[in-house]
Amino acid sequence: MALPPLTLTGATVLWPDGLSKRPVSIRDGRISEAGGSAIDLSGTYVLPGIVDLHGDAFERQVAPRPSAVFPLDQALRATDCEAAAHGVTTAWMAQSWSWEGGLRGPDATARLLDALEIYRQTALVDLRVQLRIETHTIDTLDTLKDVIAAHGVDYAVFNDHLPEARQKSRTNPEEILGWAKKAGRTPQEHMAVVDGAFLQNPKVPRYLCNLAAFFDAQGIRYGSHDDASAETRVYFNEIGAKICEFPTSQAAARAARSLDNPILMGAPNIVRGGSQSGNVAALDLIRAGLCDVLVSDYHYPSMAQSAFALVETGTLDLPAAWALISATPAAVMGLSDRGTLTVGKRADLVVVDKKTHRITATISGGRLAHLSGETGQRFISGLATVAHAAE
Repeated sequence: MALPPLTLTGATVLWPDGLSKRPVSIRDGRISEAGGSAIDLSGTYVLPGIVDLHGDAFERQVAPRPSAVFPLDQALRATDCEAAAHGVTTAWMAQSWSWEGGLRGPDATARLLDALEIYRQTALVDLRVQLRIETHTIDTLDTLKDVIAAHGVDYAVFNDHLPEARQKSRTNPEEILGWAKKAGRTPQEHMAVVDGAFLQNPKVPRYLCNLAAFFDAQGIRYGSHDDASAETRVYFNEIGAKICEFPTSQAAARAARSLDNPILMGAPNIVRGGSQSGNVAALDLIRAGLCDVLVSDYHYPSMAQSAFALVETGTLDLPAAWALISATPAAVMGLSDRGTLTVGKRADLVVVDKKTHRITATISGGRLAHLSGETGQRFISGLATVAHAAE
C-alpha cells in the first residue's frame, strides 16, 4: 500500500546525526522535510530499513524438503513476506551457480532470475540476486555472462566447495548422500561430478580473471566467500574481488582490513553466540574491528536481533550496531538512495517496539510492507483519519 504524506511522531528516530525524537516525514515514497497527518509512535524506535547483502533462507521456501519443490512465484512471495516481517527492505538472495546441480545449478539460477523479473513488479521489498559462483564452473562462462547481462545482476561472490566435498567423501560419506539427493544424483554420480570439476584446477585462475574483467566492465560488485587464510584474501583482492564474505579465520579478516576490503559476517553467528560450522566468531571480529556488515545468511530474524544483542552486551551502541545492517551495507553496494533516514532518500524504515524489540512495521520505498500489533492499530487509525479528511 502506497502511503499518503505522513509524519511519524513520538518515536526515537535514528537520524544520521544520532538518536532523537525529531519527527520523520514521508512524502512520495521519500523521506521528506514536510509530511502530512501525524501518527503517534511513542514507545518505539524508527530505524533505517535493513539492507541484507546475503541471504539463502529462500532455498527452504523453494524446497522445504529435497523432494518437495514449490513453484518459484510462491517461494518468492514467501521470501518477500518473511523479509518484510523482519525489517529487511533490500535483500540479495544468495543463489549458487554451481557444479552441484539441482537447485544450485545454472539452469535453476536462470529460472529464478526469470521468475524474479516477473515477481519484482509486485514485491513488497527490493529483492535482488547475489550469484555465488563456484570457481570450477569453467565450461559455463558464456552462459553465465549472458544470464548476468540479461538480468542486470549486480553482485557476485566466488566460492570453492570442492575441498569440502572431497573431505566429506572421506570422513562423512553420509553427508554426501544428502548433498547428492538434493541434486537428484546418487553419491557415486555426485562424486564423479566433483572429481570432474577438480580436474579443471589449471583453468580456474584464467576463468576468474575473465569474470573479473567482465564484472568490472558491467559495474558489478564482487568478492569471495569463506576465505580461510590471509593468502586467499590477498589472491581474490588481486583479481578485483574486494568484498570479503564470511572469512573463516581472523588472519583472513585481518588481511581484508589491511587491504581496505569490506568484511561481511553472518548475523546468526551473533545471535547464536558463535558459528554453527565452528569457524571464527563474528562477535570476536566485531570487537577486534574486523567486521563491517552483518547479513542474514540463513535466518532473516537474526538481522535486527543481532543489532540489539550487540547493544545489550555493551559491544556497540545502537547507531553503530544498526549501521552494520543498514548504512554500511548500502554503502558497500553503492546504494546512495538508502541506508539512512536522510531527506530525499527512499522511505525505507522499520518501526521497532522498544520493550520487546519486535518489528511492528516495515515501510519499503514509501509503501507498507509489514504491519502488526499496536503499531498496526495506530497506522490504521491514522490512515482512516487521512481518508476521512480527503472525503
